[in-house]
Amino acid sequence: MSQQWPSNCIRHLIHIVVIFLFATHLAHASSQIDVDEDLKHMLGRCRGTDEDYNECMRQVFNDLRAYFTTGVPDYNIKPFDPHRCGYVELRRGDSQGLGSFRLILRNVSEYGWARSEVTKFHADPEDQRIVYAQYFPEKSLEGEYQFVGKMLGTEITRKGHWNLTLFDYSQTTSVRRIGEPGSLIKVHVEVDRIGGMELHVGNLLQGQPLNQLADGVINSMWQLGLPFLKPMINELVSTAFTDIFNESFRHFPLEKFLGTSHSYSF
Repeated sequence: MSQQWPSNCIRHLIHIVVIFLFATHLAHASSQIDVDEDLKHMLGRCRGTDEDYNECMRQVFNDLRAYFTTGVPDYNIKPFDPHRCGYVELRRGDSQGLGSFRLILRNVSEYGWARSEVTKFHADPEDQRIVYAQYFPEKSLEGEYQFVGKMLGTEITRKGHWNLTLFDYSQTTSVRRIGEPGSLIKVHVEVDRIGGMELHVGNLLQGQPLNQLADGVINSMWQLGLPFLKPMINELVSTAFTDIFNESFRHFPLEKFLGTSHSYSF
């Protein structure tokens, strides 16, 4: 049987995401706008059965996607297009064993959110989370990398600039708050589809001709390595977005926008 209106926990989590979209819209709007009334009207649009509610929220997300390019400094909400991550790390293997590596990405910028589209939205009261699918015609990332690996006792060290462009790309994002208000927000991102990819990694083989060769091999054969790379991509992106969401939304003063007449337990 279809449930009515998601639980308070789910509503609060959804409001956190919608607050970002709405607040970035306000950065462009007139200072005379009544924030409380406009936000209550926006959230009030989405009621009814689960199916109606989920479709309404999908439309709300897409109505405001053009405002991903701005942020709201007064509330420490940073832009999502581009959004930036200062540091993310991935480790595999035992550093004392025969094979292992450590990959550090710094000063990462990601572009393409303003052109993305939320294709599905689902509120899950039982797991206290929201899940939404998102399509990007083009998504690009760039930054600095540092790689330290060990293979059969031989250490390999590389560092340099990298950039990645994904075409016809889609992902599914799950957002969940763990515990009471003010507690951590957990984000998991799963790559669903990559239609095309271009990757350039500077200093990978220590020499311009060899680097060009490596780029050519990677960009012509990336589909073969995707099953191996996909879990690592998911982990890197999930870690970065968990940091971004907590930095912007963990202590966001939601009650200031919802008004005193609203009471939420999450």
